Amino acid sequence: MTERQGRPTGVFDQAFLTGVDEVTEVLLIRHAKQDVDFAGATMGEIIDPVLSDQGRQQARLVGESLSTAKLDAIFTSTLKRAVQTAEAIAQHHRHLEMQVMDDLREVGVFRDIPGDKTAEEFLGEDLLEAVRLRMLNERSWDVYPHSESSYDFRKRAINSVETAIARSEGERIAIVCHGGVINAYVGHIIGSPYDMFFRPAHASINTVVVGGGRRVLRLLNDTHHLRTGEGDFLSY
Repeated sequence: MTERQGRPTGVFDQAFLTGVDEVTEVLLIRHAKQDVDFAGATMGEIIDPVLSDQGRQQARLVGESLSTAKLDAIFTSTLKRAVQTAEAIAQHHRHLEMQVMDDLREVGVFRDIPGDKTAEEFLGEDLLEAVRLRMLNERSWDVYPHSESSYDFRKRAINSVETAIARSEGERIAIVCHGGVINAYVGHIIGSPYDMFFRPAHASINTVVVGGGRRVLRLLNDTHHLRTGEGDFLSY
């Protein structure tokens, strides 16, 4: 038990890992906005686009917001939009080498549809609308045909975040990934029944702390760095 501000560590400090030594702080950062028009785009165009002009501004802003923070490691998905966002953070921490993890990639929605086809061309307008309506109500990746299963996605996403944590005990780490990955991991630790229980903003920061065998959500969808004197760069 440690002393914090003149008092012993209490039960809520222990439960929520406040004022507790040797915790790992995990910054789950969604990539900045990608350059893709989802209306009419083929699956090949949707899977791995680069950042848009607005996305590059968002990446710069999240990088600047973390420029004075002590980071001990930076992990990123293999997808271009995540890598470019991670690079904007890493340029302020040049002593760190980005660690690229393939299992941090986004959920494979419609992954088995040919890359030269749109989802509407392959599935038909009626089925596509039907699964969209199901997603509104069920919020499960399993509503989508020709896609990665919810179970498989959650397993790889959670395991990849836990792998980064295992490499970084007692440190502060940035993990640049995707909205689905963030939902999978945070949903896992808070017990959400949904695959998507909230929508992370582009370049948002979501903070989890780890210690004593516990994982605790500390901050969700922090976007303060995206609203500046230059303008409002918030997007979803």
